[in-house]
Amino acid sequence: SNMPKDNYLIMAELRLYQNSNEGKWLTSNKAFTITVYKILSDETGHVKQEPLSSVNTTGDYVGWLEMNVTEGLSQWLLNPKENHGIYIGAHAVNKPEREVKLDDIGLIHRKVKMDDEYQPFMIGFFHGPEVIKSTSHSTHHRTKRSALHQRRKKKSDSVNPLLESPVENTRSCQMQTLYIDFKDLGWHDWIIAPEGYGAFYCSGECNFPLNAHMNATNHAIVQTLVHLLEPKKVPKPCCAPTRLGALPVLYHLNDQNVNLKKYKNMIVKSC
Repeated sequence: SNMPKDNYLIMAELRLYQNSNEGKWLTSNKAFTITVYKILSDETGHVKQEPLSSVNTTGDYVGWLEMNVTEGLSQWLLNPKENHGIYIGAHAVNKPEREVKLDDIGLIHRKVKMDDEYQPFMIGFFHGPEVIKSTSHSTHHRTKRSALHQRRKKKSDSVNPLLESPVENTRSCQMQTLYIDFKDLGWHDWIIAPEGYGAFYCSGECNFPLNAHMNATNHAIVQTLVHLLEPKKVPKPCCAPTRLGALPVLYHLNDQNVNLKKYKNMIVKSC
């Protein structure tokens, strides 16, 4: 849709819903990378793809995935003719050269028959003046509210931290790839299997606004708002795991006996 010229884009995200129950990797901890590309076309009509953003996920994840597409939407707003659409690709983390079908990892798209609430969409966060539509019956009240706002502003020069806060060019909190090789830790002498595993970890900034994929608690949301008001006194919420999985480990009890034990909270499932 058309945006007023006095509004500028702060951040844009493409949101995709993953339902592992619809995919074929439900019982697997297999890791995948989802990448969104903007489609470019030159004067000769040659088409190519340029990556905008990527996110890691696992085959058993259920929930929203969010990808930063601010760069693409900014260019399209300045020059709509450059908008040739986007392409979404997926591949296993350890096999980037081999693309997998979006359906296989349960990514919901327009061709999948699902409720509208799970369809992919793009959302933009804009900074600009408040827009109030004029109506004949609301003019008097709006004038009073505007005058009251001006008096309050003169009384205090404070600004709205939700509008004036700078946007940092950092990656938002999300799950990152981490493979643990037990040999590197010197544990291979007592662990029989597995030789290693995908542990993953959480990394990134928890900036305002806290997005759906961050799984933010009410405390984190409130802490974010207080941080905007008092950044030197209250830090941002930390990027941390919200769901962890277990890992079965076969190991030596002694020279004659072995044991199979499932260790809890060994694998990051979501952040």
